[in-house]
Amino acid sequence: MSEAVKLSESELWKKFLTGLVQSSLSLGKMGLRNPELRRIAFKEAGRRLHKMALARGSKQAEDKYYISKALLHSLERAMESKISPKCFDALVNVFIGKMLLGKDAKPKKKFQEEMGYEPPLFVLLCPTQRCNLKCIGCYTASGRGEWGDTLRYEVVDRIVREVKELWGTHFMVLSGGEPLLYPHLFDIARKHNDVFFLMYTNGTLIDEKMAERLAEVGNITPAISVEGFEEETDARRGKGVYQKILAAFANLREAGVPFGMSITVTRKNISTITSDEFYDFYFEKQKVKYQWQFHYMPIGRGYILDLMPTPQQRLLTRKRKRKMEREKEYFIGDFWNDGPSVGGCISAGRQGGGYFNITGRGDCTPCGFQPYTADNINDVYEKGGSLNTVLKSDFFRAVRKWQCDYAYGKPDYEQGNLIMTCPIRDHFKGYYERILKEYHPRPIYPQAQEALEDEEYKNGMMAYDRELKELSGKIWDREYLNRENAVETAKCSPC
Repeated sequence: MSEAVKLSESELWKKFLTGLVQSSLSLGKMGLRNPELRRIAFKEAGRRLHKMALARGSKQAEDKYYISKALLHSLERAMESKISPKCFDALVNVFIGKMLLGKDAKPKKKFQEEMGYEPPLFVLLCPTQRCNLKCIGCYTASGRGEWGDTLRYEVVDRIVREVKELWGTHFMVLSGGEPLLYPHLFDIARKHNDVFFLMYTNGTLIDEKMAERLAEVGNITPAISVEGFEEETDARRGKGVYQKILAAFANLREAGVPFGMSITVTRKNISTITSDEFYDFYFEKQKVKYQWQFHYMPIGRGYILDLMPTPQQRLLTRKRKRKMEREKEYFIGDFWNDGPSVGGCISAGRQGGGYFNITGRGDCTPCGFQPYTADNINDVYEKGGSLNTVLKSDFFRAVRKWQCDYAYGKPDYEQGNLIMTCPIRDHFKGYYERILKEYHPRPIYPQAQEALEDEEYKNGMMAYDRELKELSGKIWDREYLNRENAVETAKCSPC
């Protein structure tokens, strides 16, 4: 049996990422600035990834290979384009050197001894719920009024510091609200210049001066939200927003800041966002380096089931994403369609790349789409706790147990269908009855409570799950359940 087949899931993924960047780092900063040497380095990294995928021999390993190869191509494109010196240094030294390779072994070892499993990869932090837009169906309940909660500087600073000191990781995701409205954003980025921040933003505040500030700090990459083209974007986000986004793209290109895009997949924009025209316009003409797509979750200010993409549309986005990854090497992240690549749901601080969410009010939720909490980080800190305290809650433990019971840590052929991997979206009945009703986490805003009391909502979610199970199960059985190629994955330690 080859070495790659013997590796656990977490070890395999780490080796994939190490192979992705090792040859690049060996050249050093100046070597990567040389176009010819850089091409050689990235070509060699791609060769190593392919070798690992072939040795592993499973369909999930193939998925990992293509998404990793697309990430590699995204990094190469970022370095080939105009890029500010600070952004270049942050990509090489922080994103590649610290986040992908992960050099802080001591905190990880201490976490494992205390908690019994590998630490999560990052925190999704919403430093403020304030927002200058009021998008239809906003799932974070952002706005200018009652949801305009903002975390104190001391709290945000401590969260970022603990991610490094307790988990040994150097990556954070910022969302909101609109994170550019957080008054201490650049102070945090400068103080923690050994952390790489992915920032989801509506982009309307990125004028020339803001783009220059982002270029100067270097360790923030903005992912700007679009809904399609002008018609779809302005219909959901407000008239004139799309033109401001195009201006933001231009300002970021001129300042040399690598940026991406974020899409909310809805029933209304599905034909646009799955078209060749859409992908090519943004990746080729607007020079975005990556894309994250989020399937509309009908919980938020005025949850609307009719906006949620149908199971057929969801599988269409999977098909188109895979085609773009394989044929054009566009990096497209999608929590609902990348289950086979990452071993399923990664919420509640799951080991092997997991995370959890902290809102502008301080509520700690398993992810950005599960609006229920057992802890508030402000209260946790006042009582002498830490980020690890949040991970120990019965609610989070229950979610991690569900992940392990369903798929994570099992041999390939014993896993549940990872094409439908989200507990709240794809397994609503079980999530509601076995987790929410048993552990009673607190809804973080009124609409989340209303969702639990609305029979039409619950019936609609369960009908969606039944249809998705029937459609995706055929694909899962045909493409992934191959006992001959099945291999053991990581031992699961949910608590």
